[in-house]
Amino acid sequence: MTLMRRPSPFSELLTLRQAMDRLFDDTVFRPFGYSQGELARLSLDVRSTADALFIEAELPGVKPEDVDITVENGTLTIRAEDRTEQSAEEGDYLVREISHGSVMRTVTLPTGLEPDRAEATFEHGVLRLRIPKAEQVKPRQIQIKPVTIGHAATVEPGQPTAKPEA
Repeated sequence: MTLMRRPSPFSELLTLRQAMDRLFDDTVFRPFGYSQGELARLSLDVRSTADALFIEAELPGVKPEDVDITVENGTLTIRAEDRTEQSAEEGDYLVREISHGSVMRTVTLPTGLEPDRAEATFEHGVLRLRIPKAEQVKPRQIQIKPVTIGHAATVEPGQPTAKPEA
C-alpha cells in the first residue's frame, strides 16, 4: 500500500504571508519616500475642544526657523526643511528610514476658527499649534427659567424660592 502525503493548506499561507510582506515593503506603497530630495508627508495629530483646534506635528531634526506655517482660504499648510548636512559614508544601506529634506502637509480647517489669533510653539522637535474658535461657534449653556402658576419666575442665586415676574 502506498501512502500519499497531501500538502498542508497552511504551508501555502506562509508563502502568501511572505508575498504580502514583500508587497508592502515595496516602494509602490511609499509614494512619499525616504530618499533625499523627495517631499515627504508630515504626520499630524489634530484634535478639537470647545475653545480651540490643536495640531501637533513631529519634526525631529528641524529647527524652528526652518518651519513655515500658513493659513489661506481655510487651508492650513505646514512646510519644514531639514537642512542638516548629509555625510557621504561608504557602504550600501540595508534599511534607510530616517528622512531628510522637506516635509509638507495641507489640511482643510473647519469653519468658525480665528487663524489671526493662532499660537505656535516648537519644543524638542514637536510643533504645537493652537487655533482658537470664534465666539459664535463656541457651545453656550442656556439657562432654564422655571414656570410657576403659569408665570415665568426668576431664581436669584442663593435663594430657595422663585419670585414671580410682574
